[in-house]
Amino acid sequence: MIGQVFHGFGTGAVYAALALALVLVHRFTGVVNFAQGELAMVSAYVAWQLVDAGLSYWVALPLTVAVAFGAGALAQRLVMRHAGDAALIMTIGLYVFVHALAAQIWSSALRTFPNPFPGGPLGIVGPLGVVAAVLALLYLVIRHSGAGLTLRAVAADPRAARLSGIRVGRVHALGWGLAAATGAVSGVLIAPVVFLEPGMMGGVLVSALAAAAVGGFVNPVGAVAGGLLIGVAETLAGTYLWADLRVVVPLAIMLVVPAVRLSAFSRVRA
Repeated sequence: MIGQVFHGFGTGAVYAALALALVLVHRFTGVVNFAQGELAMVSAYVAWQLVDAGLSYWVALPLTVAVAFGAGALAQRLVMRHAGDAALIMTIGLYVFVHALAAQIWSSALRTFPNPFPGGPLGIVGPLGVVAAVLALLYLVIRHSGAGLTLRAVAADPRAARLSGIRVGRVHALGWGLAAATGAVSGVLIAPVVFLEPGMMGGVLVSALAAAAVGGFVNPVGAVAGGLLIGVAETLAGTYLWADLRVVVPLAIMLVVPAVRLSAFSRVRA
């Protein structure tokens, strides 16, 4: 059972990375980005192309993160900039567009992706270490940099930030870029586990949404904890109860967490 728990932590690290991306977009722009998984999928293809061209995994990863950052910022400026109240619908449209574009470029053929982490403990510690490094880097950027200060100002009050001279649109693009870069880590981490194909991030996105819900879509630490929790719960449920039950775990969490929050809020008001 201990082995299954640790395996669940490895899977949960992937969910945590994508949940972090969802939290970043929601925290700085107020939007739940349903295209986050597809952006991560494209990042995995970019990494695969770089590795296939002869680069090592550890060279391809930072290059992929940089490309993802630019793609995320560009998506915000070109697609989401004027979405207004239709922003949520626009992310669904972006999901469909990116998915179709990936299928046109790379086809729907199944491809394998090299795994940088061998079996055994390193196969679990490796993804956890990568996600921990991403979380630490995001903390440094957001809490201890000028860009992070403007991000926090816009997140707290976009109107006041705009009146103080902050270019809110550019800050939103920065938030989308950081989210896409973080989500790219999730796509690259899951690619060796599943076949590389346009629909590879569908299940991961559902679990990441549930993980982000644990943190209320505003708490990065809560999202990471939720991702790890879901990874362990899915693994244990699929191993010791019923294999198909693992699909139900994130859906159940998405139903239970809001209900618990609403109940707690009602008791406080009473």
